[in-house]
Amino acid sequence: MSEKNQEGKRAARDRLIQQREQEKARERRRRTLIVSAAVVGVLGLAAVVGVIAANTGGKSSNDTASGPAVAPSGATGKDSLAIQVGADDAPSTLTVWEDFRCPVCAQFENAFRDTIHQLEQSGQIKVEYHLATLIDGNLGGSGSLKAANAAACAQDAGKFPAYHDVLYRNQPQESDDAFGDNGKLIELSKKVGGLDTPAFRSCVEDGTHDSWVQKSNTAFQNGGFQGTPTALLNGESIFPKKGDEPITVANLKKWVAEANKGKKPGTVTPAPSGS
Repeated sequence: MSEKNQEGKRAARDRLIQQREQEKARERRRRTLIVSAAVVGVLGLAAVVGVIAANTGGKSSNDTASGPAVAPSGATGKDSLAIQVGADDAPSTLTVWEDFRCPVCAQFENAFRDTIHQLEQSGQIKVEYHLATLIDGNLGGSGSLKAANAAACAQDAGKFPAYHDVLYRNQPQESDDAFGDNGKLIELSKKVGGLDTPAFRSCVEDGTHDSWVQKSNTAFQNGGFQGTPTALLNGESIFPKKGDEPITVANLKKWVAEANKGKKPGTVTPAPSGS
């Protein structure tokens, strides 16, 4: 009887584990469909193929990063883990967690880039970018880490916004670890005026900010986020939707206008050359 009870308990435990895995799979499929629908609505594409990068606990290349976490110039926020773009006194803050290898991050950027820049440049929002390395952990390689380090090096040079956009415009296929090649990252820097300098090259090749990127990724994992991209407007999730409203260019502008009602826009300084 005791053996039968133990077998029964094991069977029940196995069923519970299987049920939980099925629920997780359904949630991943649901979120991916919502994201794809949102991006299709913005871009007018017939189909969008993309899977949200979810942390699966895999070992990523940045586990090997060592040394102190050297934050890039001007990094802000808790533990200096955010790279800010836009006026300090902008009335609203858009927080974005992203991975340069993440295909849905590229879809988000390509769909909303112009709108976000318009809102930045009119003093309506400031954007705080946080960098993660989920694809490295899920698929192997080092492209997420090295691209994030290169972006931080571009921040040191005052060229982060332009280089950030170049990386997403030139993103390889998710399974192609092209960003794991520092030479590729330096080559792309030539698309940003004044960025390809000895200082930038040295920063990229030495992995100056690797430990900082690792620290940022750990903060993402500990933050309880569902995947990349994660976009928050004044702390409220807006991607792939805000409440019952899907994210679109029109809705993003509306949400910012509602948040800023009665508030003065921030003091905008000219964008650096090459942006």
